[in-house]
Amino acid sequence: MLPAVPPFLVGMLAAPLVKRVAKPLVRGVIKTSVGLTFEVRRAVIEAGEEIQGLTAEVAAEKLASSARTRGVKLDGEMTAHGAAVG
Repeated sequence: MLPAVPPFLVGMLAAPLVKRVAKPLVRGVIKTSVGLTFEVRRAVIEAGEEIQGLTAEVAAEKLASSARTRGVKLDGEMTAHGAAVG
């Protein structure tokens, strides 16, 4: 019959081995997670910048179209359709 080994004794013997194996594994998982987080943030920032650029372009086109429709030059002067501003 096998002698009864207390669980804490098994834990004391296994702890250094687990520490040696688990620490690099956990470190690698954390390092990869942080790297992925930075990549996702960078992609989101770039997408936001693209959306802001498109928004600015559309707003400028809309403003120019509206000014042409109302007969106003973009510098504030009126064209032949509107009254001349001094």
